[in-house]
Amino acid sequence: MNDRLIEPVGLLHGPAARQAVEAGLARWLAGGPTAYTLARLWGGGEDGRILPAGSLPAQWTGVADRLSAPFPDAGLPSGPQVMGIINVTPDSFSDGGRHYHAASALESMLAMHAAGCRIVDIGGESTRPGAPPVTAEEEWRRIAPVIRMVRERTALDDLYLSIDTRQAMVMDRALEAGANIINDVSALTYDPAARAVVARHDCPVMLMHMRGTPATMRNHTVYGDVAVDVVRELWQRVEEAVAAGIDRTRILVDPGIGFAKTVEGNLDLLARLPLLANLGCRVVLGVSRKRMLGEICAQPDAGRRDPATIAASLPGLVFADTVLRVHNVPAMMQAVRVSQGLDRH
Repeated sequence: MNDRLIEPVGLLHGPAARQAVEAGLARWLAGGPTAYTLARLWGGGEDGRILPAGSLPAQWTGVADRLSAPFPDAGLPSGPQVMGIINVTPDSFSDGGRHYHAASALESMLAMHAAGCRIVDIGGESTRPGAPPVTAEEEWRRIAPVIRMVRERTALDDLYLSIDTRQAMVMDRALEAGANIINDVSALTYDPAARAVVARHDCPVMLMHMRGTPATMRNHTVYGDVAVDVVRELWQRVEEAVAAGIDRTRILVDPGIGFAKTVEGNLDLLARLPLLANLGCRVVLGVSRKRMLGEICAQPDAGRRDPATIAASLPGLVFADTVLRVHNVPAMMQAVRVSQGLDRH
């Protein structure tokens, strides 16, 4: 990617989108069902210029074609997915301690699966703001029994296990033990060996945007334009992964809501998620119960932020196959199904 980005605006959905595309007034966004009628240009000396999507200058048509191409499925189930969160930690901000024992984690995963969830994200290290790191050995001690218990349950054979870790040793052992996906909040930059592990296993990998570390990220919240900067910085992480031998079609990107962003920055990102289509990768969106929702809603109890979580997650469905990472799976499943029904009318 050069410095040119198109920000899709003037969005249409469902039959209206199809009619506008057929009339040459709009372009598909990542294969649909959303289309955009206007394009805000970034780069090429035209920052912020808005033009009709159906009549872009020749030098921008290549960028527009990239935005219209469907995302690769990255080796995961097609369509929008609700990914359940299982924190096998004593100190995560929302459910720390609840799943610290493998049996309770398994019980929650069975309930998530029964609600329709087919991807579960297991974490053995808290990445809340200011969280201290844990050793790879301790992280593996926490999550290994959970992976083993899940893989012993034939009823969960169709459940994809994502491992939320920054540590190459944990990645390697988890994938050998039956995990399917790596979810790294550092986008494979924390551990120098991580990219080689992911490349060797040829597994799906989720690259999240963050500056600094969970302990220092509050010091890195100044951006020129948060949405544009996040896309360009994520692009660098994608290119570094590909250069290390990771298949581009296996990569998912996460804008990192709540990581090295202010409340206003988070809201700006959520309002401008279509910019992520410039990366050509399937999108992961994780806003569940985060502090910024508590600040907006004056709700200090993270466990009572599920309505806010749903409202903040639904913008991710601007793409047909976003992975929504949440604590309350049944509630999010209901919201996704209603949203899909509305898009057909």
